[in-house]
Amino acid sequence: MTGDQRTPHAELGVIGGSGLYALLDGMTEVRVDTPYGPPSDTLFIGEAAGRRVAFLPRHGRGHGLPPHRINYRANLWALHSLGVRQVLGPCAVGGLRPAYGPGTLLVPDQFVDRTSGREQTFYDGRPLPDGTLPGVVHVSMADPYCPAGRRAVLEAARGSGWEPVDGGTLVVIEGPRFSTRAESRWFTANGWSAVGMTGHPEAVLARELGLCYTSVNLVTDLDAGVETGEGVTHAEVLAVFGRNVDRLRGVLFAALDRLPRRRDCPCARALDGFTPGLPGVPEP
Repeated sequence: MTGDQRTPHAELGVIGGSGLYALLDGMTEVRVDTPYGPPSDTLFIGEAAGRRVAFLPRHGRGHGLPPHRINYRANLWALHSLGVRQVLGPCAVGGLRPAYGPGTLLVPDQFVDRTSGREQTFYDGRPLPDGTLPGVVHVSMADPYCPAGRRAVLEAARGSGWEPVDGGTLVVIEGPRFSTRAESRWFTANGWSAVGMTGHPEAVLARELGLCYTSVNLVTDLDAGVETGEGVTHAEVLAVFGRNVDRLRGVLFAALDRLPRRRDCPCARALDGFTPGLPGVPEP
């Protein structure tokens, strides 16, 4: 652990890009070890909206980790170990409908997994380094995002004058490349709303730990099959994100204030009936 040597603690977590650091006042930098290796970076703990919040840069503070190399298990475990029980996961996405152009804020209620090869469960039947063997757990993902968290983000966005898209399906691709036009048109034909690279397995791993997780999507471009031209570029994504980061930061700050102090959503009961057998994860 680095920084303040007292036992660190936070109740809320944000996993996002480096442009969101300004969320927190009086930050303490904390290094967390996990059974799954190191998280993407050290965590930053501070005060936001009167709440103790842990911020974790998803790609590392220098954006050195591509989506398929992020240690998602370590990231969620690190947050959980600090006491975090509610997580906001802002990310940049491509819009799959002409109406969802750059600058759109979308709060999805579903996702589709099109990734491959990612470690996507804590309950993989393999022993941890200390010899602990996790139990068998099959969590429900019918509704993958926390209803209370979604409500908090939607209210925060509307309160700031940024009308959000309420609901929709985020399709998560492996990356780091962008979609072909054919892939993009296929996603659109299926009725999906946006495409990104980091939404899975974050939501699943959060659910496996009994955490609340809310995805917050900032549309930075129309995906390749939705518009003509040369298709999306990385520079274009960064430029649109940069123009909207202050607005997004404001919405997240307001949403943190609106998250319930006491959880009564289904997420908190996700492990009911199971014996997880993971160190630090209480039995239901």
